[in-house]
Amino acid sequence: MRVRTEAERMDLQEPLARLETDGYARLGRVLSDEGLAALRARSEDLMLGRVPDPGLFFQMDARTGQYDDAGLGWRGPSLAYRKIERLEKDERFLAWISNPLFERVARARIAGGVVLYRAILFNKGEPGGGAIRWHQDGGTLWGLSQEPELQIWTALDDAPVDGGCLEVIPGTHRQGLARPMGGVIPEERLVAERAEERAVPLPVQAGEVVLLHNQLWHRSGPSREGQRRRGFSICYMSATTRCLRKKHTPRAFFPVFAETPGA
Repeated sequence: MRVRTEAERMDLQEPLARLETDGYARLGRVLSDEGLAALRARSEDLMLGRVPDPGLFFQMDARTGQYDDAGLGWRGPSLAYRKIERLEKDERFLAWISNPLFERVARARIAGGVVLYRAILFNKGEPGGGAIRWHQDGGTLWGLSQEPELQIWTALDDAPVDGGCLEVIPGTHRQGLARPMGGVIPEERLVAERAEERAVPLPVQAGEVVLLHNQLWHRSGPSREGQRRRGFSICYMSATTRCLRKKHTPRAFFPVFAETPGA
């Protein structure tokens, strides 16, 4: 899956510095036209059951727009799935996960071997999709021995300001978790931090890439009616991270970049 030629040797010093200070950074249009078409087609093929399911996890969008009403698991051919997880099992998505530019970013942030916590497609369908509240990606809900700090988000469709783009509150990652369990930010913290005043929208065009710190406060609204908004999110972390969950067999995390020789 090709990175655009002009982005292959991108100077990462500035975006990595901004990721450190603000909790996010734009890489611009990175995914090639050919790669964009391939990932769009594969996302539809998977939702519509036109290719074998390699063992993915599906969640249907709720007609109410409420997360708690979403249906889990494969529900038959539909473009209304709100997310598809475990996309490292699909060869096309894996090719994008493991591209050389993302490897450079990951190695700049993570020492040693690099594994995946998740590789997930978020889909806001033509009816508009649901809104995602202010939240952080981490905490005891994730059940990990150490907090991951790097997500790379690729737009597969345009996401304008009023059409499901990400919104962030710069610098909030430096405050740590708003609550130990992570997830949704408590209302009192949102008020105290003047979240609505400080929110920064990140409109993007298809093929653009954004770096995100896991603990940065972020959210997204519904897509425009009649337009889809797909975003592919990859969370990379250290291979030394262990799964702490007790109810089920601990997860084994997918290795994406091996430890560099001599490290």
